[in-house]
Amino acid sequence: MASALCTVVVSLGARGVGRRPARGTNATSHWVWGDAAADQDPASVRYTAVGYLIHHASSVFWATFYERWLLSRIPLSRRPAIAAAAMAGVAYTVDYKVVPRRLTPGFEFHLSRPSILGAYAAFAAGLFLVAATRRR
Repeated sequence: MASALCTVVVSLGARGVGRRPARGTNATSHWVWGDAAADQDPASVRYTAVGYLIHHASSVFWATFYERWLLSRIPLSRRPAIAAAAMAGVAYTVDYKVVPRRLTPGFEFHLSRPSILGAYAAFAAGLFLVAATRRR
């Protein structure tokens, strides 16, 4: 859920700056294809599918920390949205301040800072929604 919501926001952000929706996801494949991936507009298996798989795997990684570590320490009845926002903040910090440039999400190639913030907010919303639904 977090991966899908984030991808929708990234796609909308790319459109908002006059790019095709796949361009934001394509940029994530720069892990594999280098910076040329950031210049790819059309959806393709080579760039879009690889970019989404990388993004999804990263999302699962962070969601695992959220569900197994963070929620085990903070009961779901106590501020799960804050816990989700905190996890998204940690993910952002690692993605843009810790890892080498080659391992960033690639969103920065095309999205404005507010759109990147929106992508991480959507990621947090996805974490929260799944945890809240599971609780019921």
